[in-house]
Amino acid sequence: MWIIAHRKGFYVFTGIVVVAALASLFLWGLKFGIDFTGGSLLEVAYTESVPTVSDVNTALSTAGIADASVRPTGEKGYIIRTPFLTPDRYNSVKAALSEGGKTPFEEKQYSSIGPTIGSELKTRAIWAIALVLVAIALFIAFAFRKVSKPVSSWKYGLVVLLALAHDVIVPVGAFAILGHFFGAEVDTLFVTALLVILGFSVHDSIVVFDRVRENLRKNQENNNAKELFEETVGKSVSQTIARSINTSLTVVIVLLVLFFIGPASAHYFVLTLLIGIIAGTYSSIFLGSPLLVTLAAKQKPKDSSKSEKKAKKR
Repeated sequence: MWIIAHRKGFYVFTGIVVVAALASLFLWGLKFGIDFTGGSLLEVAYTESVPTVSDVNTALSTAGIADASVRPTGEKGYIIRTPFLTPDRYNSVKAALSEGGKTPFEEKQYSSIGPTIGSELKTRAIWAIALVLVAIALFIAFAFRKVSKPVSSWKYGLVVLLALAHDVIVPVGAFAILGHFFGAEVDTLFVTALLVILGFSVHDSIVVFDRVRENLRKNQENNNAKELFEETVGKSVSQTIARSINTSLTVVIVLLVLFFIGPASAHYFVLTLLIGIIAGTYSSIFLGSPLLVTLAAKQKPKDSSKSEKKAKKR
């Protein structure tokens, strides 16, 4: 109940976080990986002596490659991102990295994407996230179509849409900051993580809203008209908050383990999930449910004014 009573404080905190995330996004933007901009990715693991990052950059410069990103992975490997490589340039890069065979390495993976395909992937990723958001909102509105008092069913969908928008904006803003200061790149795995976050977050919201619906039904059956909607929502949140936090905490612990001992190539994917799931748990409990109460409170004067007009006409 204290969550609903102090909802204005949570609105202010949420507003500050969202504004900071959007400001970071507009100020610095996202650093897109080769999946969206086009380019080549080469992962190598040296079998004998391991050159330093400086040596690798020097070798790439010798091969005529500028603006390359070199990141260590494992004990003897590097992940190298470059502009789009033609077959001839690809062979030149491999020769330069091995110093003519003096420092042999094993090629773990190589992928190359042209600029046109990268731009198309970026557009489709944005559409995928937007369509998922709309589809989830419509589903919630349909699922709660029989719950019309005191909040219309479509407003449940609107609240979920606002909460999910928060859950997308927060990790996107975080990666704008990480990209500016630490060079974190956004790729298709980032989009996959956002879609996973949306699914996880909407599950939390449905748990809370379904309990609200169940308590409203019980109130109607018991003719308990004295209980305010604010009290019903507060009671529903109290009944589900432990389950939501425990579920999210379990996932967060697993992700933390993966972040610290998992492969380096998956670090940013796991970090996106961590940020998003924490934001999603927060929005389901401290944002979605209070918004329901606020919407209910704002529509009461309209309802009463309509009834007064009808009474005057009679």
